[in-house]
Amino acid sequence: MNNNLPTSIVIFGASGDLTQRKLVPSLFNLFRKGRLPKQFRIVGSGNTSFTDDQFRKHLADGLKQFASFQYTEEEWTTFAGNIVYLQGRYTDLADFKKLGDFLNKSESGAGNRIYYMATPPDIFPNIIDLLGLTGQLHENGGWRRVVIEKPFGTDLASAQSLNRQIHKTLNENQIYRIDHYLGKETVQNILVTRFANTIFEPLWNRNYIDHVEITVAEKVGVEHRAGYYDKVGVLRDMFQNHLLQLVTLVAMEPPASFAANALRNEKVKVLSSIQPIQGESVARNTVRAQYNGYRKEDGVKPDSTTPTYAAVRLHIDNWRWQGVPFYLRSGKCLKEKLSQIAIEFKRPPHLLFPGAHGDMTPNMLVLYLQPDEGIHWRFEAKVPDTAADMRSVDMEFHYKDSFGATAIPESYERLLLDALGGDASLFTRADEVETAWGLIDPILEAWESQKQSPSTYEPGTWGPGEADDLLKRDGRAWSRWDGRVE
Repeated sequence: MNNNLPTSIVIFGASGDLTQRKLVPSLFNLFRKGRLPKQFRIVGSGNTSFTDDQFRKHLADGLKQFASFQYTEEEWTTFAGNIVYLQGRYTDLADFKKLGDFLNKSESGAGNRIYYMATPPDIFPNIIDLLGLTGQLHENGGWRRVVIEKPFGTDLASAQSLNRQIHKTLNENQIYRIDHYLGKETVQNILVTRFANTIFEPLWNRNYIDHVEITVAEKVGVEHRAGYYDKVGVLRDMFQNHLLQLVTLVAMEPPASFAANALRNEKVKVLSSIQPIQGESVARNTVRAQYNGYRKEDGVKPDSTTPTYAAVRLHIDNWRWQGVPFYLRSGKCLKEKLSQIAIEFKRPPHLLFPGAHGDMTPNMLVLYLQPDEGIHWRFEAKVPDTAADMRSVDMEFHYKDSFGATAIPESYERLLLDALGGDASLFTRADEVETAWGLIDPILEAWESQKQSPSTYEPGTWGPGEADDLLKRDGRAWSRWDGRVE
């Protein structure tokens, strides 16, 4: 396909928060960096009544509030000249014909198109059907790609149904299921850390690693998402996508290349190797909890059992990871806003030094995904002027120190650029989504069949005591945000 053709970026749900907060600021920054196609047009589509100028002002107001970069009015004026708005209903064939006619006219021949679904998920299939009925997905000289926001289904059955629906109109290579977590520079750096540094790969297995912890903690509560969140809960909201994606990046085998299919094949292999948690094993390997005060949030049912915190112990049944537990946790109203991966190594088999004790601190590699992006490597050193006393010390790498405070772009910026370039490496494939749901569904079913309410925890803590017990039964403890154990 010719990438020099005019490119149309059509955003459905363009009047919503995602477009104003993330999509347009990211596209604008790509434009400032000279990374958008030479000929491009951004077409907003939504139910809200906007003129082109009103829509541009709406976006400009969002840019002033949400952009993380400096820009000039001249840059914005030039960029905004490529933005138009078409009011339309997502169920009206005539409105889609009008959109198709507008795009055909503006492209004056063959053109490339991205359709971005920034709408509620139940609308995706209808929009795609109408795009197909109006011939807008035919690749006649130019490519057609559809970007679909999460959540992709609410369980395995709905994800399979959604895949069947969209595959009637689209080929899998046209579908870009987006998870903004995979666009984070620090998440992408997991693969670079593993496969570009020969010091780590020989140690990255059951012979040297004791366990892996993955924490994605939020300090805020459910806020304005309470009504939506109460129907979803933490397992659907965070584990099925974000946390399981991090598991695949940590645990996968080296792909033959960085091509999309090679990378995603290895990720699916990891998900397929995870030991299912179902039936009686759910109680032994999972914890669910709700922060005190959640039921008083506006939009939450007063008797809600929706968990706002979960901890899960996973085992991967393959040669590399046999016997190495992966501990995952995520929740709202926790002590810190924090995303990190802690790889704890095994203790030495024999303690030689007179100052060493049985509780000697193990080595640890901590990958900080946010907010203080970087890597810490903890090891033991001799305390000066002692016979053989030891103390844990850190070697630290911080992105802001090495590359500057503004070096890390918005994750949507990278993902939009990849979608424009046809690189699906950081987007999830149909079988990947379904395999992940197959792991989450039995846990949800077991939780929902339990009559008792979830455990509770106080806002501003690291969660319920039951989550500590999950590791304590294995003789372990969660790592704190600074790499020390709690």
